[in-house]
Amino acid sequence: MGEWIETNADAIAARAPRELEALVAVSSPSGDVHGAEEAAAVAAALAPDEAEIERPPCSSADHAPDLLIRVRGTGTKRVLLLGHVDTVIAHEEHRPLRREDDRLVGSGTVDMKGGDVLALGVLRALGQRKEDFAEAVLLLVCDEEWRIGPFSHVDRFAGFDACLCFEGGQRADDGREQVIVTRKAAATVHVSAHGRSAHSGSAPHRGINALLGLAGAAQALAARHDPDGPERLTVVPTVIRSGDAFNVVPDSGELVADVRADTLEALRAVVAAVPEDIGGARLEATLMREWPGMDSRDATVGLLERASAAIGRPIVAARRGGASDASHFAPSIPLTVDGLGPLGGGAHAPHEFVLASGLRPRAEVALALVDAVLAD
Repeated sequence: MGEWIETNADAIAARAPRELEALVAVSSPSGDVHGAEEAAAVAAALAPDEAEIERPPCSSADHAPDLLIRVRGTGTKRVLLLGHVDTVIAHEEHRPLRREDDRLVGSGTVDMKGGDVLALGVLRALGQRKEDFAEAVLLLVCDEEWRIGPFSHVDRFAGFDACLCFEGGQRADDGREQVIVTRKAAATVHVSAHGRSAHSGSAPHRGINALLGLAGAAQALAARHDPDGPERLTVVPTVIRSGDAFNVVPDSGELVADVRADTLEALRAVVAAVPEDIGGARLEATLMREWPGMDSRDATVGLLERASAAIGRPIVAARRGGASDASHFAPSIPLTVDGLGPLGGGAHAPHEFVLASGLRPRAEVALALVDAVLAD
């Protein structure tokens, strides 16, 4: 293993638990401006001393600005490190970091403040190799978990040599280190129903039941579920809301379904599965929160081979179904790799954790990928 990788992996692993504790101590659910500002302040304090700090506008309105940390060099390569500071955990459910044997348990540890800590460590390590790059940028956004509109940062980084995203890491069943080079496209189907209210006891026949319309729409959507098909399409109704009183025919409501497939085109076709009318209830279906798919398999073969050689053990390509901001950058930055964060589990759940013993090995993986980019 090269000296730069080994030395900095040690440094990252030594600092990571304390830095993770500081970042997890901040409750920062998506949309909370104060929490995002506090998390950004912690991240900025952990940045290299020579780094330039910028706060570009967030992609989502009414959010705190995102955080951009840049280190300039004298070389030619341009590398983007990517993460987010927002969580799905509400303030009242937030849990600060605690240690349970090898587990560092706390809200947002693996998704993805643990990855943010590793990315900050990699950025500090890059400060020792300024002759090898023109700029290294860490972008931490504060709306990844709940963004519904377009992602605003893609054009700014078009033409960068690599995008390395620090969502949670993983290993293969045989113990080999994995990184993510393939992700599904993801979106949300929203169905609104319009019926007619009536007394459910004395005159139910005068009403048009929006709830039944939504139930029919949910079944129509679920019928498109085809995870083993050519597009690996999954269609999962997740939320239904209708009615305000036990004795009134509901006249309106909404249905939400999570849809994922290899391409956005397959997701857009799902909307057509919703009829315009069920039982007299008028239905309107739209596709929201579109996230593109990602497929960097071919472009990253050589990169993974060089990174594997740098640490003396295999780093292999893998796929993941969940959405990530890396997918937005992949079309304009072919060397896009995700899953460089720490090992852990329980994302979005009370038992969310990072493995302390996995911090150094995953730091090695991330540093090896950076080394391979700069050495190419």
